[in-house]
Amino acid sequence: MNALASADVGEPVRPRIRRTHLALFVKDPFASAPWYEEVLGMQVTARGARWVFLSFGQKHHDIALIQVDEPEAASRGTVNMQHYGLEIEGGLDDLRRLYGMLLRKNVEVVKTTDHKVGYGLYFHDPDGHRFEFFLELVHDDEEAKRLLGEYNAPSDNFDLQPL
Repeated sequence: MNALASADVGEPVRPRIRRTHLALFVKDPFASAPWYEEVLGMQVTARGARWVFLSFGQKHHDIALIQVDEPEAASRGTVNMQHYGLEIEGGLDDLRRLYGMLLRKNVEVVKTTDHKVGYGLYFHDPDGHRFEFFLELVHDDEEAKRLLGEYNAPSDNFDLQPL
């Protein structure tokens, strides 16, 4: 019996995700890669004719930058990835330091938010993709689910002062 057939008679088959990566279309991966190195502290692990793979230091790649087929015609669409969240280690001062670093590097900061389970700092890469540095405040997953439901997954304004 194959794996799909067994799903019909027992428990539903669900992926058990261990690690993830993100692949983004960009106009010029070779021009964009230095931003990821300087702003996100990533390292290039591979280059191809039309792509650059980058790592946060442990995996072979966490983000792949892939050149769009027609870079001169590329523009950010209205239906796109809303954001990619990067959960940070540390505390509020670490998030504040990251905010200051983004400002010093002239990175476009979109907003700062209170999600009740953590604070978010949203910003754009050179191609307009939105990222979030996320500081988790509630470390118990069941409690975090409860709070998200109770507050309807809030995204309230948060006055974060950069360091």
